[in-house]
Amino acid sequence: MYGEGFFLQALTYLTAAVVSVPIAKRLGLGSVLGYLLAGIIIGPFVLGLVGEEGQDVLHFAEFGVVLMLFLIGLELEPARVWSLRAPILGLGGSQVAVTTAMLAIIGVSLGLGWRPALAIGLSLALSSTAIVLQTLSEKGLLRTAGGRSAFSVLLFQDIAVIPILAILPLLATARVTVQAGDEEGHGTTWVEGLPGWAETLVVFAAVAVIILFGRYLLQPFFRFIARTGMRELFTAAALLLVIATAMLMSKVGVSPALGTFLAGVVLARSEYRHELESDIQPFKGLLLGLFFIAVGAAIDFDLIGRNLQLVLSLMLLLIVVKWAILFLLGRVFRMSMDQKLLFSFSLAQGGEFAFVLLSFAGL
Repeated sequence: MYGEGFFLQALTYLTAAVVSVPIAKRLGLGSVLGYLLAGIIIGPFVLGLVGEEGQDVLHFAEFGVVLMLFLIGLELEPARVWSLRAPILGLGGSQVAVTTAMLAIIGVSLGLGWRPALAIGLSLALSSTAIVLQTLSEKGLLRTAGGRSAFSVLLFQDIAVIPILAILPLLATARVTVQAGDEEGHGTTWVEGLPGWAETLVVFAAVAVIILFGRYLLQPFFRFIARTGMRELFTAAALLLVIATAMLMSKVGVSPALGTFLAGVVLARSEYRHELESDIQPFKGLLLGLFFIAVGAAIDFDLIGRNLQLVLSLMLLLIVVKWAILFLLGRVFRMSMDQKLLFSFSLAQGGEFAFVLLSFAGL
């Protein structure tokens, strides 16, 4: 039967989610850990229900992160984003700079050259936007001082990905011939081969298009769609907006999540904000769940088993170093003790985007 394999995979992923997440919630573990455990169980190292095609699912499900940033943007008016400029630039910039320097120093002390050490530091300074924001939102902590600070740092990290991607090829220890767009199957970008100043102009032009389009054209567009009285058409229009914004940002070499966040901020005062939220929320939740399941299924336990002591040591070292830096930054920025702890524990892990960044450096 045509498409039987697709339906079997859909059945596997959905069953894993429906069974594991309620159990994890009942045990107080949270949905993210439930999804990760579900992925581990159905993955090739336990039941073997999911194989290498899980990587394709992972790339597809990353769109859930894009939807999540769009919804967060809808909750933030431009004035509120502007009020966060100090923690975004100050706290976020300090976190990335200090963490990168410390991890690079540790790498050099462990025998690495300065180039791979700096590349690893830049990559591991980033945290997981998907895990952190989903967990904080689920537990109602995103509006606390620590949650807002964590969000500011994550937003700066998304912005910092652009210069990091530009720097990493200069630190390459091996010749890398695969471009980011080719690796993910999205083709080349519009800015390839352009001088630096032209790339910057193209990025600013894309941002200006999003702001102007969102401010002057989207209101009448959604008003026109709403007059049809067809709810599914409004849902399609909402998804069209997010996908078009994500593709535009990808084509100019910018994080799609950052672009859709900007689109959400522009629409924060829209009369259709609540309709957009209610239409996109189910897709966001489902794709994020699929993303976490795919991450769990992709864990290579054979590799971990062969290097268990090294993996555990490096993991503990990374968490301790990042936690200590975040805690000190929380103290510098005068957070209360409970918010410092929330802020530190939220961002002490590495991010999934490190795999992409390290491939650019040929590591």
